[in-house]
Amino acid sequence: MSLYAVLGALSQGLVYALMALGVYLTFRVLDFPDLTVDGSLPLGAAVAAVMITKGLNPFFTLPVAFAAGMAAGFVTAFLSTKLKILNLLASILTMIALYSINIRIMGKPNIPFINQITIFDLFPRATKIMSLLGVNERFLGVALSLTIFALIVVGIKIILDLFLHTDLGLALRATGDNENMIRAQGVNTHMTIMLGVALSNGLVALCGALVAQDQGLADVTMGVGTIVAGLASVIIGEALLGEMTVFRATLGVVIGSIIYRLAIAFALSLRIGGFVISPSDLKLITAILVVFALMFPTVREKVKIGAFRRGGGR
Repeated sequence: MSLYAVLGALSQGLVYALMALGVYLTFRVLDFPDLTVDGSLPLGAAVAAVMITKGLNPFFTLPVAFAAGMAAGFVTAFLSTKLKILNLLASILTMIALYSINIRIMGKPNIPFINQITIFDLFPRATKIMSLLGVNERFLGVALSLTIFALIVVGIKIILDLFLHTDLGLALRATGDNENMIRAQGVNTHMTIMLGVALSNGLVALCGALVAQDQGLADVTMGVGTIVAGLASVIIGEALLGEMTVFRATLGVVIGSIIYRLAIAFALSLRIGGFVISPSDLKLITAILVVFALMFPTVREKVKIGAFRRGGGR
């Protein structure tokens, strides 16, 4: 695997960590199965694409995409809490609706960013200095994406950690642990569920806006399989760091996202004799990675028990 492939995988791992943090909020914190993310990721990309092609500052697209994603998450949570539709079905309904809404927003299935200014074009001074230093243009593009994504992800992780330690954040976490108990304490659990699902999809849409600007294209199908990649990142992170604290859990999600993208890049670069793994094998590779991540805690526990017994502890 080449250096550019590694850097590209790191960059993708960082930006998709925002999506994984959103999935962590619903999957682990709220215990709310949410497939809306498959639609809210292209929603963020669609909003960013339309705003950028209208000549607006690409940085302004990020909060707008976040707000659009929150609105999508709110609809899912409203269907589940107020209209009593099964949470999984509510999220599927919103996801299906978003497919048509995203095409309506863009006016067509995809929008390429040809000759458009994105957030990566707003640092001409840094680009000029690096060029004068003789840095390869391709390497410069990857390094710039890596730096911007790292700053955004670290900032979002810190804000999310702080939020989950506030009274509202603790109520949100308690809702996922025991909804009946926290409702008996006077907390409006419908409100906490709506807030959590909205925040989750806001992060996913923000990720979509960044991915579209990085790839130079917003496409209505770019969200397919998002939930699987998000779950894989969360599970891999938990297998490595556990989830004893919020800090470790969110850090694990970020690391899990990076490892997931590195593993995908490594798998796609494999050449075993005449056998070559193609991009169409991506879903199979993802499934295998998730299986290994799910097996890891069980295998680690058995190894610990075996070592304890061999040490005369029984």
